[in-house]
Amino acid sequence: MSTNLQIGIVGLPNVGKSTLFNAITKAGAEAANFPFCTIEPNVGVVEVPDERIYKLAKLFNPKKLTPAFTRFVDIAGLVAGASKGEGLGNQFLSHIRETDAIAHVVRCFADSNITHVEGTIDPVRDMGIINTELCLADLDTVSKRKIKAEKLAKSGNKEAKMLIELLDKIYESLQEGVSVRALLLNEDELKMIKELNLLTLKPMLYVLNISEDDISNPLSNEFVKIAISEAEKENAKWVTISAGIEQEVSELDKEEAKIFLEDLGEKEPGLNRLVRSAYSMLGLINFFTVGEDECRSWTVKSGTKAPNAAGKIHTDIERGFIKAEIISYDEMMKCGSFAVARDKGLLRIEGKEYIIKDGDIAYFRFNV
Repeated sequence: MSTNLQIGIVGLPNVGKSTLFNAITKAGAEAANFPFCTIEPNVGVVEVPDERIYKLAKLFNPKKLTPAFTRFVDIAGLVAGASKGEGLGNQFLSHIRETDAIAHVVRCFADSNITHVEGTIDPVRDMGIINTELCLADLDTVSKRKIKAEKLAKSGNKEAKMLIELLDKIYESLQEGVSVRALLLNEDELKMIKELNLLTLKPMLYVLNISEDDISNPLSNEFVKIAISEAEKENAKWVTISAGIEQEVSELDKEEAKIFLEDLGEKEPGLNRLVRSAYSMLGLINFFTVGEDECRSWTVKSGTKAPNAAGKIHTDIERGFIKAEIISYDEMMKCGSFAVARDKGLLRIEGKEYIIKDGDIAYFRFNV
């Protein structure tokens, strides 16, 4: 299973986080041929929405079809004071540290039947509570790392002295409630703190949970407008979604779900938008390997060179990389086969410096 993207879902109680996560795990369970779904009680896996892999499978009729997947981790127990052990306390933090990005579910709907843990609906306050907890958790991590660095610095270690300066800068920022993400650190600085896995350095996607009534025009909702304004202050991405609708969709078969969404004026589940937004935020693309045995989608960062992309398949292919035969998805669909593509001169030979593009179909030659 090509599960490359891992997203932690956070949010206060009763904002729709569990409803959304239930929809994710059910959507995963319904994805026909794949033996996956809820891997652990708090992990769900869903397919990355990309029709191209299915169209390639029609061309090559492989024995196996493997789309790319996104892994969602439901982070329970996040309430005010979590960094000090309230709720499930620091237990949730260890789960977030392993993720690539954080999806923060924010309640933007009023419903007298669903109480809010803070008593009222206030997206800015809710966003602030979660961000404060993440900042406090990072403060603790930075403090502990600084103690170690100071011991090393006493022995004359120059790198330790540089690290202390950087940690001081980060500490001041976090004390003011400003995420490490907002500091826009350079590559060298990021390398120095990589091992810390700081939570506020992870990209944040705000998932604005709306009611069914607001689906056709989310921006008519005042809570949504307020939340977007707050998200944009920290250059964070956002997406609107109705967790309740997503749960309903996840319980229907494909054809019923399509009709249900069309009645709501929607072309696809909101979950697809959520995954795409995460991909865009992290600068991820997909390339493909195709053949009679398997058609498979692989996820890499935009800007990845051919040998590193080959390493996704197997480290031996990266180590012994000779060249890559490349054709774009669009060209392959026009040609219909590798034989026709070769005849037309559309199958390119690329070397170690070639940067993989979204939709590339690659065949890697290697020798170990």
